[in-house]
Amino acid sequence: MTTYFPTVIVGAGLGGLSAAAVLSRHHLPVTVLELEQDRSARTQGGMLDIHQETGQAALEAAGLTDGFRAIVHHGGEAMRIMDRHGVIRYNETDDNSFSRPEVDRGDLRNLFLNALDDSVVQWGRKLVAVRRDENRHRWVLELADGEHLETDLLIGADGAWSRVRPLLSAAAPAYTGISFIEADVVDADARHPQAASAMGQGMLFALGGDTGLLGHRETDGTLHSYLGHRAEEGWIDSIDFTDPEASRAAALELLEGWHEGLRSLIAEAEAPLVARRIHALPVGHSWSRVAGVTLLGDAAHVMSPFAGEGANLAMIDGAELALALIAHPDDAETALSVYETTMFSRAENSARESAESLEVIFAAEAPGSLVEMFEGFQHQQSESA
Repeated sequence: MTTYFPTVIVGAGLGGLSAAAVLSRHHLPVTVLELEQDRSARTQGGMLDIHQETGQAALEAAGLTDGFRAIVHHGGEAMRIMDRHGVIRYNETDDNSFSRPEVDRGDLRNLFLNALDDSVVQWGRKLVAVRRDENRHRWVLELADGEHLETDLLIGADGAWSRVRPLLSAAAPAYTGISFIEADVVDADARHPQAASAMGQGMLFALGGDTGLLGHRETDGTLHSYLGHRAEEGWIDSIDFTDPEASRAAALELLEGWHEGLRSLIAEAEAPLVARRIHALPVGHSWSRVAGVTLLGDAAHVMSPFAGEGANLAMIDGAELALALIAHPDDAETALSVYETTMFSRAENSARESAESLEVIFAAEAPGSLVEMFEGFQHQQSESA
C-alpha cells in the first residue's frame, strides 16, 4: 500500500521545520520525514547567532518572534579575538542591539516543533530511494521499513549528504582543508575558572596560523570549543578518538606553546572529543528546474561555517519557499522557480563569503587578518550610521 501526502519535506532540521511552520501557519498540509527516532534522540548542541535579515525574518514569517525572544541568550553577542598567547586583539561587548542574538540550537528547534501539530513530523523515517512516477506526475519515496509514500512536491532538507540532491544535481560536498575537534567544558565558572576566563561571555576566536580555537559560552554555562586545524583530509584518522587520553594529547599537541587558559578549553574537557571534517559544495552550486522537487539549507548549499550563515540560510530558505508556495497555490512550478532564483543568488554570496572567511581565519598572519576584517566592518557601520 502506498500513502499519499501533497507535500513532503525530508529532514526536521531548522530549514525543514521553518518551511513546515510557515506552511502550517497558513493551513497548508505538509509532512516532515525525520531519520531520528524522536525529538530527544540526540543533543542538538551549539549556539547560533540569528541574523535579522535571514533567521529572524524566517521566525517572523512563522509567527515565532515572541517565542524566539524568550529563549535568547542575553550577553551572547559579546565576541573577542585573541592570539595564541592569550592577548585580546579585538573585543566587542553585547550591546543588546538584537541584530544577531545568540540562541541554543536545541531550544530553537523545540520552538519550531512546539508550533507544529504532532502529526506533521514523522519520526524514525529513513529515506532509502526516490523515483519519479511519470504517469501520475508524483515522486515515490521508499522508506527503510519497506513502506512507499507518494507526493506531488518533494523538498530535500536533509543536510550535507542529502538523498534528495541527486535528483537535481551530481555535485557532492568536498573537503575544505579544515578539520575540527570539538570539546565541552562543563560548569566552567565554578570548576574551570581559567577556561571560563579565556572564553569570555560570548564567542571566542583564538588564532595562530593553521590552527585556531573557536568557541562560545552556552546558556547553561558550558564552554563549547572547536579546535580547527588545516590538514590533509586523512589527518583526523590518525587520531584514535576511542581513546580519550590519546585524542586529548593529540589535540593539545596542536596547542603547544599556547596560553594555558586557551589550552584548558581542551585539557579540561570532560566528555570525549569529537572529530569533524568540514565540507562544502562549490560556490554558486545550482541546478536546472526539475518538476516537483527542490532543496533547501545544507542540501542545497552546504558551506564552511566561518561566516556564521548556515542555520540562518536554512531558515530563510524554508520560509521563502513556503511563502512562494502560498503565493502560487495552483502553480507549484512557478513557486519553485521564484524561490530558487532568489536562493541561488543569496547562497552564492554567502558561500563565497564563507570560503573567504576560512582563508582569513587560518591565514599565516592570523589573528591580525581577522581583526582587520572586523575593524573594517565597524568602519562601514559607523559611516552608514
